[in-house]
Amino acid sequence: MPDVPRTAADLRRRVADWRSDGLRVGLVPTMGALHDGHLSLIGRARERCDRVIVSVFVNPTQFAPHEDLDSYPRDEAGDRDKLRAAGTDLMYAPAVAEMYPPGERTRIAVGGLGTRLEGRFRPGFFGGVATVVTKLLVQTLPDVAVFGEKDYQQLLVIRRLTADLCLPAEIDAGPTVREADGLAMSSRNAYLTAGERAQAPILHQTLVETARRFRIGEAEASLETWACGCLVDGGFRSVDYFTIRDAETLDRVDRFDADRPCRVLAAAHLGHARLIDNIAV
Repeated sequence: MPDVPRTAADLRRRVADWRSDGLRVGLVPTMGALHDGHLSLIGRARERCDRVIVSVFVNPTQFAPHEDLDSYPRDEAGDRDKLRAAGTDLMYAPAVAEMYPPGERTRIAVGGLGTRLEGRFRPGFFGGVATVVTKLLVQTLPDVAVFGEKDYQQLLVIRRLTADLCLPAEIDAGPTVREADGLAMSSRNAYLTAGERAQAPILHQTLVETARRFRIGEAEASLETWACGCLVDGGFRSVDYFTIRDAETLDRVDRFDADRPCRVLAAAHLGHARLIDNIAV
Protein backbone atom coordinates (compact mmCIF):
# COMPACT_ATOMS: atom_id res chain seq x y z
CA MET A 1 0.00 0.00 0.00
CA PRO A 2 1.25 3.55 -0.66
CA ASP A 3 2.27 5.57 2.36
CA VAL A 4 -0.22 8.28 3.35
CA PRO A 5 1.44 11.40 4.77
CA ARG A 6 -1.12 13.89 6.06
CA THR A 7 1.06 16.90 6.80
CA ALA A 8 3.23 19.03 4.56
CA ALA A 9 6.18 18.53 6.91
CA ASP A 10 5.96 14.73 6.64
CA LEU A 11 5.53 14.95 2.88
CA ARG A 12 8.58 17.20 2.52
CA ARG A 13 10.76 14.83 4.55
CA ARG A 14 9.93 11.97 2.24
CA VAL A 15 10.47 14.02 -0.89
CA ALA A 16 13.81 15.25 0.49
CA ASP A 17 14.98 11.64 0.82
CA TRP A 18 14.13 11.02 -2.83
CA ARG A 19 15.88 14.20 -3.87
CA SER A 20 19.02 13.18 -1.99
CA ASP A 21 19.08 10.05 -4.13
CA GLY A 22 18.75 12.11 -7.32
CA LEU A 23 15.23 10.87 -8.13
CA ARG A 24 12.68 12.72 -10.27
CA VAL A 25 9.36 13.41 -8.58
CA GLY A 26 5.93 13.56 -10.19
CA LEU A 27 2.68 14.91 -8.77
CA VAL A 28 -0.90 14.12 -9.79
CA PRO A 29 -3.35 16.39 -7.92
CA THR A 30 -6.86 14.93 -7.48
CA MET A 31 -9.98 15.33 -5.37
CA GLY A 32 -10.26 11.56 -4.96
CA ALA A 33 -13.08 9.21 -6.03
CA LEU A 34 -10.49 7.94 -8.49
CA HIS A 35 -11.37 6.45 -11.87
CA ASP A 36 -9.49 5.31 -14.96
CA GLY A 37 -8.98 8.90 -16.08
CA HIS A 38 -6.98 9.61 -12.93
CA LEU A 39 -5.09 6.34 -13.30
CA SER A 40 -4.05 7.32 -16.83
CA LEU A 41 -2.49 10.51 -15.43
CA ILE A 42 -0.65 8.47 -12.81
CA GLY A 43 0.67 6.19 -15.55
CA ARG A 44 1.87 9.23 -17.45
CA ALA A 45 3.67 10.53 -14.36
CA ARG A 46 5.29 7.14 -13.75
CA GLU A 47 6.67 7.13 -17.30
CA ARG A 48 8.44 10.42 -16.66
CA CYS A 49 9.42 10.22 -13.00
CA ASP A 50 11.05 7.86 -10.52
CA ARG A 51 8.55 8.55 -7.74
CA VAL A 52 4.90 9.61 -7.98
CA ILE A 53 2.77 11.43 -5.42
CA VAL A 54 -1.01 11.55 -5.80
CA SER A 55 -2.76 14.15 -3.67
CA VAL A 56 -6.32 13.38 -2.57
CA PHE A 57 -7.97 16.52 -1.24
CA VAL A 58 -11.48 17.87 -1.78
CA ASN A 59 -10.65 21.56 -1.92
CA PRO A 60 -13.34 23.67 -0.24
CA THR A 61 -12.23 27.00 -1.71
CA GLN A 62 -13.22 26.04 -5.26
CA PHE A 63 -16.85 25.30 -4.31
CA ALA A 64 -19.52 28.00 -4.14
CA PRO A 65 -21.97 27.83 -1.21
CA HIS A 66 -24.71 26.29 -3.39
CA GLU A 67 -22.41 23.65 -4.93
CA ASP A 68 -21.73 20.04 -3.98
CA LEU A 69 -18.87 20.24 -1.47
CA ASP A 70 -20.68 18.13 1.14
CA SER A 71 -21.95 15.53 -1.33
CA TYR A 72 -18.83 15.31 -3.52
CA PRO A 73 -17.88 11.59 -3.80
CA ARG A 74 -15.28 10.46 -1.26
CA ASP A 75 -13.72 7.00 -0.93
CA GLU A 76 -10.28 7.18 0.65
CA ALA A 77 -9.98 3.43 1.27
CA GLY A 78 -10.96 2.64 -2.31
CA ASP A 79 -8.63 5.33 -3.62
CA ARG A 80 -5.74 3.87 -1.65
CA ASP A 81 -6.38 0.41 -3.12
CA LYS A 82 -6.40 1.85 -6.66
CA LEU A 83 -3.20 3.75 -6.03
CA ARG A 84 -1.51 0.63 -4.70
CA ALA A 85 -2.45 -1.23 -7.89
CA ALA A 86 -1.18 1.70 -9.97
CA GLY A 87 2.20 1.67 -8.25
CA THR A 88 1.87 5.08 -6.59
CA ASP A 89 4.56 5.84 -4.02
CA LEU A 90 2.69 8.32 -1.79
CA MET A 91 -0.95 9.32 -1.35
CA TYR A 92 -0.89 12.79 0.18
CA ALA A 93 -4.20 13.19 2.05
CA PRO A 94 -4.10 16.36 4.15
CA ALA A 95 -6.93 17.64 6.30
CA VAL A 96 -8.56 20.98 5.47
CA ALA A 97 -6.80 22.58 8.45
CA GLU A 98 -3.43 21.50 7.07
CA MET A 99 -4.04 23.20 3.74
CA TYR A 100 -5.89 26.18 5.20
CA PRO A 101 -4.53 26.81 8.72
CA PRO A 102 -6.64 28.77 11.22
CA GLY A 103 -6.41 32.47 10.48
CA GLU A 104 -5.23 32.05 6.89
CA ARG A 105 -6.23 34.88 4.54
CA THR A 106 -4.15 34.51 1.40
CA ARG A 107 -5.66 33.59 -1.96
CA ILE A 108 -4.41 33.59 -5.56
CA ALA A 109 -6.43 35.92 -7.81
CA VAL A 110 -6.78 34.70 -11.39
CA GLY A 111 -7.44 37.22 -14.13
CA GLY A 112 -7.54 36.83 -17.89
CA LEU A 113 -8.13 33.17 -18.71
CA GLY A 114 -9.83 32.59 -15.37
CA THR A 115 -12.61 35.13 -15.98
CA ARG A 116 -14.12 33.35 -19.00
CA LEU A 117 -16.39 30.31 -19.44
CA GLU A 118 -16.00 28.39 -16.15
CA GLY A 119 -14.90 31.61 -14.46
CA ARG A 120 -18.11 33.32 -15.51
CA PHE A 121 -20.44 30.56 -14.38
CA ARG A 122 -18.47 29.58 -11.26
CA PRO A 123 -17.16 32.83 -9.76
CA GLY A 124 -14.30 32.16 -7.39
CA PHE A 125 -13.67 28.68 -8.80
CA PHE A 126 -10.32 29.41 -10.40
CA GLY A 127 -9.15 31.40 -7.40
CA GLY A 128 -9.72 28.30 -5.28
CA VAL A 129 -8.06 26.02 -7.84
CA ALA A 130 -5.06 28.34 -8.24
CA THR A 131 -4.63 28.62 -4.47
CA VAL A 132 -4.67 24.91 -3.76
CA VAL A 133 -2.51 24.00 -6.76
CA THR A 134 0.07 26.59 -5.70
CA LYS A 135 0.11 25.10 -2.19
CA LEU A 136 0.54 21.57 -3.57
CA LEU A 137 3.33 22.60 -5.93
CA VAL A 138 5.17 24.41 -3.14
CA GLN A 139 4.71 21.50 -0.73
CA THR A 140 5.96 18.84 -3.15
CA LEU A 141 8.22 20.83 -5.54
CA PRO A 142 7.72 18.20 -8.26
CA ASP A 143 9.68 18.01 -11.46
CA VAL A 144 6.44 17.29 -13.32
CA ALA A 145 2.78 17.78 -12.36
CA VAL A 146 0.19 16.04 -14.54
CA PHE A 147 -3.33 17.35 -15.18
CA GLY A 148 -6.09 16.13 -17.50
CA GLU A 149 -7.29 17.81 -20.67
CA LYS A 150 -10.91 17.18 -19.68
CA ASP A 151 -10.59 20.28 -17.49
CA TYR A 152 -9.03 22.17 -20.36
CA GLN A 153 -9.50 25.72 -19.12
CA GLN A 154 -8.14 24.69 -15.73
CA LEU A 155 -5.06 23.29 -17.46
CA LEU A 156 -4.46 26.63 -19.22
CA VAL A 157 -4.92 28.55 -15.97
CA ILE A 158 -2.42 26.32 -14.16
CA ARG A 159 0.15 26.68 -16.92
CA ARG A 160 -0.25 30.47 -16.72
CA LEU A 161 -0.02 30.32 -12.94
CA THR A 162 3.25 28.40 -12.87
CA ALA A 163 4.79 30.74 -15.44
CA ASP A 164 3.62 33.90 -13.67
CA LEU A 165 4.74 32.75 -10.20
CA CYS A 166 7.99 31.18 -11.46
CA LEU A 167 7.09 27.81 -9.95
CA PRO A 168 9.71 25.21 -10.94
CA ALA A 169 7.38 22.47 -12.19
CA GLU A 170 6.65 21.33 -15.71
CA ILE A 171 2.89 21.07 -16.29
CA ASP A 172 2.11 18.01 -18.38
CA ALA A 173 -1.30 17.18 -19.85
CA GLY A 174 -2.96 13.81 -20.26
CA PRO A 175 -5.72 13.25 -22.84
CA THR A 176 -9.33 12.86 -21.76
CA VAL A 177 -10.25 9.25 -20.96
CA ARG A 178 -13.74 8.25 -22.08
CA GLU A 179 -16.24 5.52 -21.53
CA ALA A 180 -16.97 3.26 -24.52
CA ASP A 181 -19.88 5.53 -25.55
CA GLY A 182 -17.77 8.69 -25.44
CA LEU A 183 -18.73 10.13 -22.06
CA ALA A 184 -15.71 11.77 -20.43
CA MET A 185 -14.84 10.03 -17.18
CA SER A 186 -15.57 12.17 -14.12
CA SER A 187 -16.18 11.55 -10.43
CA ARG A 188 -19.40 13.54 -10.78
CA ASN A 189 -20.80 11.01 -13.25
CA ALA A 190 -21.88 9.14 -10.13
CA TYR A 191 -24.68 11.71 -9.78
CA LEU A 192 -26.35 10.48 -12.98
CA THR A 193 -29.38 8.22 -12.82
CA ALA A 194 -29.53 5.26 -15.21
CA GLY A 195 -31.72 7.24 -17.59
CA GLU A 196 -29.46 10.29 -17.45
CA ARG A 197 -26.40 8.12 -17.99
CA ALA A 198 -27.97 6.88 -21.23
CA GLN A 199 -28.47 10.50 -22.36
CA ALA A 200 -25.05 11.80 -21.27
CA PRO A 201 -23.06 10.70 -24.39
CA ILE A 202 -25.05 13.25 -26.42
CA LEU A 203 -22.63 15.87 -25.10
CA HIS A 204 -19.58 14.25 -26.69
CA GLN A 205 -21.49 13.42 -29.88
CA THR A 206 -22.48 17.06 -30.23
CA LEU A 207 -18.91 18.23 -29.66
CA VAL A 208 -17.66 15.90 -32.40
CA GLU A 209 -20.32 17.00 -34.89
CA THR A 210 -19.73 20.67 -34.09
CA ALA A 211 -16.01 20.29 -34.75
CA ARG A 212 -16.75 18.55 -38.05
CA ARG A 213 -19.15 21.27 -39.20
CA PHE A 214 -16.76 24.02 -38.12
CA ARG A 215 -13.94 22.48 -40.16
CA ILE A 216 -16.05 22.52 -43.31
CA GLY A 217 -16.96 26.17 -42.96
CA GLU A 218 -19.95 26.74 -40.65
CA ALA A 219 -19.71 29.78 -38.39
CA GLU A 220 -19.27 29.44 -34.63
CA ALA A 221 -22.36 31.52 -33.79
CA SER A 222 -24.77 29.34 -35.73
CA LEU A 223 -23.12 26.16 -34.46
CA GLU A 224 -23.48 27.30 -30.85
CA THR A 225 -27.23 27.75 -31.30
CA TRP A 226 -27.55 24.39 -33.03
CA ALA A 227 -25.50 22.56 -30.40
CA CYS A 228 -27.40 24.00 -27.45
CA GLY A 229 -30.62 22.90 -29.10
CA CYS A 230 -29.26 19.38 -29.54
CA LEU A 231 -28.41 19.12 -25.85
CA VAL A 232 -31.74 20.45 -24.62
CA ASP A 233 -33.63 18.19 -27.06
CA GLY A 234 -31.51 15.30 -25.80
CA GLY A 235 -32.56 15.74 -22.17
CA PHE A 236 -30.10 18.27 -20.75
CA ARG A 237 -31.96 20.78 -18.59
CA SER A 238 -29.69 23.73 -19.40
CA VAL A 239 -26.44 24.70 -21.11
CA ASP A 240 -23.97 27.10 -19.49
CA TYR A 241 -21.85 27.42 -22.62
CA PHE A 242 -21.07 25.68 -25.89
CA THR A 243 -18.38 27.51 -27.81
CA ILE A 244 -15.35 27.31 -30.08
CA ARG A 245 -12.25 29.08 -28.76
CA ASP A 246 -8.58 29.58 -29.52
CA ALA A 247 -6.71 26.71 -27.88
CA GLU A 248 -4.24 29.01 -26.07
CA THR A 249 -6.09 32.26 -25.34
CA LEU A 250 -9.74 31.10 -25.26
CA ASP A 251 -10.59 34.02 -27.55
CA ARG A 252 -13.64 33.47 -29.73
CA VAL A 253 -12.99 32.02 -33.18
CA ASP A 254 -15.74 32.57 -35.72
CA ARG A 255 -14.30 30.69 -38.70
CA PHE A 256 -12.01 27.70 -39.08
CA ASP A 257 -8.34 28.41 -39.77
CA ALA A 258 -6.06 25.41 -40.19
CA ASP A 259 -3.16 27.44 -38.77
CA ARG A 260 -5.01 28.35 -35.56
CA PRO A 261 -5.59 25.46 -33.11
CA CYS A 262 -9.04 25.56 -31.52
CA ARG A 263 -11.11 23.71 -28.94
CA VAL A 264 -14.83 23.13 -28.72
CA LEU A 265 -15.77 23.50 -25.05
CA ALA A 266 -19.08 22.89 -23.30
CA ALA A 267 -20.69 22.77 -19.88
CA ALA A 268 -24.26 21.57 -19.43
CA HIS A 269 -26.58 20.33 -16.69
CA LEU A 270 -28.10 16.85 -16.79
CA GLY A 271 -30.19 16.04 -13.73
CA HIS A 272 -28.11 16.89 -10.68
CA ALA A 273 -24.81 16.64 -12.59
CA ARG A 274 -22.97 19.42 -14.36
CA LEU A 275 -20.95 17.85 -17.16
CA ILE A 276 -18.02 19.57 -18.87
CA ASP A 277 -16.13 18.35 -21.90
CA ASN A 278 -14.02 19.58 -24.81
CA ILE A 279 -12.29 18.34 -27.93
CA ALA A 280 -9.70 19.72 -30.30
CA VAL A 281 -10.77 20.94 -33.72
